[in-house]
Amino acid sequence: MSHPIGGSASSTTRTTPPTGSSGTHRGDVPAEEPTVGRLVADASTHLSTLVRSEIALAKAELRFSAKAAGIGVDVSAATLLSPLDEKLRERFAQEYAELRAHRGVELGEARDIVTDVSYFATMMVLLGLADGMVSGAAHTTAHTIRPALEVVKTLPGVSVVSSVFFMCLENQVLVYGDCAVNPDPTAEQLADIAISSAATASLFGVEPRVAMLSYSTGASGSGSDVDKVSAATALVRERAPELLVEGPIQYDAAIDAAVAKAKLPDSEVAGRATVFIFPDLNTGNNTYKAVQRSAGAVAVGPVLQGLRRPVNDLSRGATVRDIVNTVAITAIQAQRMTR
Repeated sequence: MSHPIGGSASSTTRTTPPTGSSGTHRGDVPAEEPTVGRLVADASTHLSTLVRSEIALAKAELRFSAKAAGIGVDVSAATLLSPLDEKLRERFAQEYAELRAHRGVELGEARDIVTDVSYFATMMVLLGLADGMVSGAAHTTAHTIRPALEVVKTLPGVSVVSSVFFMCLENQVLVYGDCAVNPDPTAEQLADIAISSAATASLFGVEPRVAMLSYSTGASGSGSDVDKVSAATALVRERAPELLVEGPIQYDAAIDAAVAKAKLPDSEVAGRATVFIFPDLNTGNNTYKAVQRSAGAVAVGPVLQGLRRPVNDLSRGATVRDIVNTVAITAIQAQRMTR
């Protein structure tokens, strides 16, 4: 699987069948799909076994190799690709100029644009030289996502790219969205985020029971923010009638069975929600960080969703473990997208 990996470099991986296999891809996940918690544990210690991917680093080869050697890191197993490689640069520039011609982009400008590591890696994904991309350890979220929005585009029927965090608690894995991308989504966007988040949860073995969060449960409160969540919930039920969804609902009623019994006794979601959709970025971002720091949860993400190819963002404070986890997540997204 090919994935551009972040930092000042982007990386890519390509999955190939193992020797003696009958067409099974090296990056394939076993038939008995692991929980996210097990997946993350395995990825942290055995990424090469779990994913068995070739990593390509989009970086100036000689400079990168020298820097790696200087700090005692062996990158001999990685494929190093330079954004200044003339053949790739020209190929990517021609493709990018054609795709962005309606925006007035000409070939000369495209040649400069595609030397940026995020654009270079995104073009690798677009043209099939990579299956997914991870970036952001040295770049902003906007710098990572913008090229994908320009050329990879969103999935059919999806109006907005969003994100989730997998919150790995001691006894369960919860999915929080959107905690990284959309500051103040509309009701329509919030519905898209909920449907995308449920699909991502399912992809990783979490049965989606979706809570559309608000400061009000049911009809207990009023106001424009509550109205937005109510409208979004109705849209989710209309667009994805197979999903179990409840909203508006407060966090305590969504997670605690005793509170749910008092507030929404007939709900199939209240008290047992697994996917939590926050009404805005301020609420979502602060909540995931509060749970991460106060409850000792491992927060895996942000995992981007809604794009036609997997592109994922890292925090600029990302650790080695964060990068490994995100590469593993990206690899599995890429495998499932091709099935």
